[in-house]
This record gives sequence, structure tokens and C-alpha cells, in this order.
Amino acid sequence: MFFIFLIYLSFISLGLPDSILGSAWPLMNTDLGVPIWNAGIASIIISIGTIVSSLFSYRLIRVLGTGKIVIISISMTAIALLGFAFSPSFIWLIVCAIPLGLGAGAVDAALNRFVATHYEAKHMNWLHAFWGVGALLGPVILSVLVVWGNSWRSGYFTISLLQFALVLLLLFSLSKWKEYENADSKRIQYTKETNSENKMGLLNSFKKKGSAFGMVSFFFIASTEACIMLWGSSYLVKIENVPAESAAGWISLYFLGMTAGRMLSGFLSIRIKNEALIQLGCTLAASGLVIMLLPFPTIFTLLSFVIIGTGLAPIYPSMLHQTPVYFGVVHSQAAMGIQMAFAYTGATLVAPLLGQLLANISFLIFPYFLLVCVAGIMFCRLILIRANEISVKPKRLSQ
Repeated sequence: MFFIFLIYLSFISLGLPDSILGSAWPLMNTDLGVPIWNAGIASIIISIGTIVSSLFSYRLIRVLGTGKIVIISISMTAIALLGFAFSPSFIWLIVCAIPLGLGAGAVDAALNRFVATHYEAKHMNWLHAFWGVGALLGPVILSVLVVWGNSWRSGYFTISLLQFALVLLLLFSLSKWKEYENADSKRIQYTKETNSENKMGLLNSFKKKGSAFGMVSFFFIASTEACIMLWGSSYLVKIENVPAESAAGWISLYFLGMTAGRMLSGFLSIRIKNEALIQLGCTLAASGLVIMLLPFPTIFTLLSFVIIGTGLAPIYPSMLHQTPVYFGVVHSQAAMGIQMAFAYTGATLVAPLLGQLLANISFLIFPYFLLVCVAGIMFCRLILIRANEISVKPKRLSQ
């Protein structure tokens, strides 16, 4: 029980730094004396770090083990956040962004593969719901400290201390990680002996039927989520004429739907297979986007963000939990790293590109673009399911 509790805390710690940069930047750029668009530079550096560490996480885990990688990665993020808190200049901030990205990508890939291999689907959904809790807590911690008369630096400093505290707790769990890894080693060795074609490596992950489509589906889902987070408020202002000062509050309905949806998905996954949950989520998200497109009063558009968030909620964690099913235990860590890299690439590139389209064409294309992304997810999943002959029927209930 204590071990799974630590993993839940680790997912909260993953979410804490993800949202604080955007929340703190209006204060940071003034204090550091840099243009407001410099936030994009820091964000890209962090994203590049996460992509690189995701791709090579499987090699590091093979050498050091999951437990040590998690501890080292969270230590890197804690040190990086401490560096943010004491940054004398923007250049120093950029230097600290490198270990922040590298640490975040490695721990994300390591934890997701570990949970996908050793725990039921309900835990994957709940854990990603707790990531949402962390993402919500980051700005809350920052705003409370600022209201109390502190600077943005105190927010980074506090979150850094929380990360260091988690590292201390994780140090006591190293023996437990090793127990799981010893069992993994025996299982992988047996698989290798019975199938000589099972060789570890990044490229070998693509040898499974439909694997490329599975990777691309992560690109689409991350792109969809990033576009809503970045441009959802602007859509409400431009198209629905919602006041700018309240649009940000209304978009929180999306995050509410996402967090609540993942908690609910955890319970549904006990009765419903992952593929059925993904299918249901895509259908619900597409329905919400159709409601957004129709000429209904603004209240329906606001409601659509809840529906879209609830629909998207089970897709990402359920897809991650299927990794050992699609690629096998031998390839699962390498495949997980590639999937995370595809997701980070989509989140980094697509939302800014969509911004250019919205600025040069019209915000009216926003829901159409998202529908294309959701259709892309559904198409990729269909190819993957057929290639692996996976059933999407509900689980049989025990009598």
C-alpha cells in the first residue's frame, strides 16, 4: 500500500512543474527583464529535454533500474526548480530548463511503463488523474504565496522542496523496486529463450504489426490536449464573445471534465477493456466537438468543454496501459519511451502551428481541427486493433 502511495505522489509531482511556468511567467518576465514571448523558448528547451530522455529512458533503466531512474530524475527536476527560484537571469533559466526536461521525460516514461506492466488499468487512470491534481496545485501554490506577499521565486522554491521530500521517501522504496525488477528479468529472460527474435532496441519496437500507427496515435492525442489548453480560452473570447477576464475560468471546466473523467474511468476499467474505453472516449470527445460546432447558445459551448475533457480523459492512460499488450514485456520500455516522445513532439509543435492558422484564417476552424485530430486517433487505433486482432468487447464478469 505504501509503495503504490509513493507512485501516486510521484504522479502529483510530475504535474506540479508542468503548469507553473505559464502561471508565473507574467511575473517572471518582468522581474528578469525579458520579452513575454521568451516563455516559448524555455518551454521548447524543456520539451526537447523530455523527448530526448523519453527515447533513451529504456537504456538507462536497463543499466540502473526503474527505482534509481525515478529517484535520479525527480532529483534532477528538484534541482532544476531550485535553480529557477534563484535564477539571476533568463540565460540561467534556460540552463536550468535542460535538467528539468531531461528529468521529467525519464520519470514519466519509467513510471508509465512500470504501472502498465505491474498494475491494473484502473490505477493508470487514477494516477493520471493525480497528475491533473498536481497540475492544478502548481498555480494554486504560486498564487497563494504571491497573495501572501512573496515573489514568483517562492513558488518554485516551495515546489522544489516538495520534490526533494518525495526523493527522500523514494529512497526507502529501492528494495521494493528491485523485487519487481527481478521478476521482470526472469520473465524477459524466459521470453528471450523461447523466441530468439525478441531483441531489445528502439527500432525493434516498430517490428510489431501496426506499431507505427500506435505511436502516431500518441501524437494526435497530445496535440488535441495541448491545443485545447492553449487556445480554448481564446476561442471562447473570439467566437463566443465571452469576456477575456472570465474565459480562463470557464476553460477550467475542461480540466474538471478531464480529472473527473479519469477518476470515473478507473472504476469503469474494472468492467470495460482498455480498447473499449478508448473507443468510448473518442466518441464522447467527438460528440463534444460537434456540439461546439452547432449554432447553440454559449452555455452549450461551455458544456462541450466538459464533455470533451471527459471524453479525452481515458484515452491517454488507457493507451499507455496497453503498451505491454501491443509490444510485449521485452519491448515495452523502449516502446513506452517512443510513445512519450511522439506525445511530447505533438504537444510541442502542433499547438503553436495551430495558433498561426487561427491568426491567419479564423478561430472558426478550431473545432474542425480538433475533430481531425480525434479522427486521426480513431483511425490509428482501428489499424492497430485489426493488426493485433484485439477485442473491444466488455470484460466477462465473474459469476
